[in-house]
Amino acid sequence: MQVMVSVIDDKTNPGSTDRQPFISEFNERLIADGYWVFAGGLADTDDATVVDNRGEQAVFTDGPFVESKEYLAGVWVWEVPDLEVARKLATEASKACDRKIELRAFQ
Repeated sequence: MQVMVSVIDDKTNPGSTDRQPFISEFNERLIADGYWVFAGGLADTDDATVVDNRGEQAVFTDGPFVESKEYLAGVWVWEVPDLEVARKLATEASKACDRKIELRAFQ
């Protein structure tokens, strides 16, 4: 099963900024164990653009789609045998990047 692992940051109480060595070590383990599919960090929400083309003309809005103190800071996509493994890895990911993690399976 594939899961998306969202890294959640918080503008009022952000995680540590010196986590890259721990994240890199965790990523290397994901790759070695065959769970790695994709990962990437995201630019700041100030650089986001929301596109809404549901009407007659596309509307572009600067900023995140939801005004919130929390925001999506990055994602992993993992291939795991089951939800138990995904939860174990998500627990380790949260520790490695010092941020909250949201775990969701792809449909």
